[in-house]
Amino acid sequence: MLSQRFTDALTYASQLHAQQTRKGGEIPYISHLLGVASLALEYGANEDEAIAALLHDAIEDQGGAATREEIRRRFGDTVTEIVDGCTDADTTPKPPWRPRKEAYIAHLPQASASVHLVSACDKLHNVRSILNDYRILGDALWDRFQGGKHGTLWYYRSLVDVFRTVGSTPLIEELDRAVTELEYLVGFTSEPRPPCC
Repeated sequence: MLSQRFTDALTYASQLHAQQTRKGGEIPYISHLLGVASLALEYGANEDEAIAALLHDAIEDQGGAATREEIRRRFGDTVTEIVDGCTDADTTPKPPWRPRKEAYIAHLPQASASVHLVSACDKLHNVRSILNDYRILGDALWDRFQGGKHGTLWYYRSLVDVFRTVGSTPLIEELDRAVTELEYLVGFTSEPRPPCC
């Protein structure tokens, strides 16, 4: 069961991201954080992992090192370590997109199972959102992304591949299905490929 800590994290995440919206739209950013936390719980997250899911973008988007220390003070070292493992930059401005994403991918094989869970839920929610938006906007969608169409698809396929090196799970298989559907929809593959394993 979730305790008051989860409720406190939900309130804190809502306050931190109150002025933030999803890329290129008017959807409040908290919708993404709730979606990632929901997926994490559905795939077996404990309370620390669920709290980290709510806060996974806090350091990156809302204050860097100062926010890290506030998360540590409020929710402890375990939550902070998971959030850190899901963070690809804690400085403003962020480093260039491609090297930052390559570094994030490179760190995942050594990351904890908790980081894998929260990160994969984050990526699954993102890919599902991209799929929905692509069906509405078509190729104009890629203007929202620093990596454009090719870079974004490279990033998500690379994530699936690296998650697989640590072990296939139902969550990773679902992420693979979503990425495969996106690749097919945008014409990167001529037919949907069946998921591995």
